Amino acid sequence: MESSPETASNNANATIPGSIRGRPRKPRRTKPGRSQKGLWDSVRQQKYLYFMSIPFVIWVFIFSYLPLWGWTMAFQNYKPAKSLLEQKWVGFDNFIELFQDERFYLVLRNTLAMSLMGIVFGFVVPIFFAILLNELRGMMFKRFVQTVSYLPHFVSWVVVAGLVTKLLSIDGGIVNDILIALHIVDEPIQFMAKGSWFWYIVTASDIWKETGWNTIIYLAAITGIDQEQYEASRVDGASRWRQIWHITLPGIRSTIAVLFIMAIGHLVSNGFEKQFLLGNSLVTDYSEVLDLYALNYGINLGRFSYGTAIGIFNSLVSILLLFTANGIFKKLTKESIM
Repeated sequence: MESSPETASNNANATIPGSIRGRPRKPRRTKPGRSQKGLWDSVRQQKYLYFMSIPFVIWVFIFSYLPLWGWTMAFQNYKPAKSLLEQKWVGFDNFIELFQDERFYLVLRNTLAMSLMGIVFGFVVPIFFAILLNELRGMMFKRFVQTVSYLPHFVSWVVVAGLVTKLLSIDGGIVNDILIALHIVDEPIQFMAKGSWFWYIVTASDIWKETGWNTIIYLAAITGIDQEQYEASRVDGASRWRQIWHITLPGIRSTIAVLFIMAIGHLVSNGFEKQFLLGNSLVTDYSEVLDLYALNYGINLGRFSYGTAIGIFNSLVSILLLFTANGIFKKLTKESIM
């Protein structure tokens, strides 16, 4: 039985979407409040996680954001005995004085020099050490080395400074004893009295103290690499060096980038404990950093406004460096940590 052309045309049109037949399809309307309902459903499902995070949010607010009101002191001639409304406002006078002080630029040089040396050596050494530990096959020896290497992290800088000072001492210091025994020098070297040596002493001490602890992060990242990649490379005849170069390093690239960006953000805020404990009056021109400068020429002299201005400069430069490093990383790799 043959169908008429009209019947065939109707059957064909029944299978064609309305938009093709010339009748525009109406967009599906979502009920108002549907997205909000989904948001509240998600909050309700994860309410315990939100409750657990409340103490940490409060802690961050109290210790990180609430103290920011103290930045107003940088624009005042602050006197502790007066209230906020009784303070004398001086505008940017403290910042002008800061940038006109020659000592500030000397301190900034020391800060940048020690920070850059810490990034170059203190950043590369943990990666190299983590790769070496990962290549060890004896688990007992591997765990022993890892444990011994990160124990110095828990040692106070007061103790570390005492050890370093004793090791480099001219009176029974083991370093000078070895140099004299090997006939490298004829008389002990006063390491702690030479300003040109101070940056290297601080950097070496920091590497010894923190390398093992920083290595843990990279070892965890290496553990997350798919082991099938190593198996496939061994089948293809790749050496262990090729496996490190083409599998291990690319596998931890994101971790390296995140830690590097964070290190750049702390370029001018490297603390003052190391410099304060290892330094002395003979090496002040090389040991004083921004935080120590704010302590010596701000708080210790009762110039709270001047010390606050130094702290604001430190914070603003750190934020600028952080966003700049993140922007460069995002442009090169299409990834971002913020």
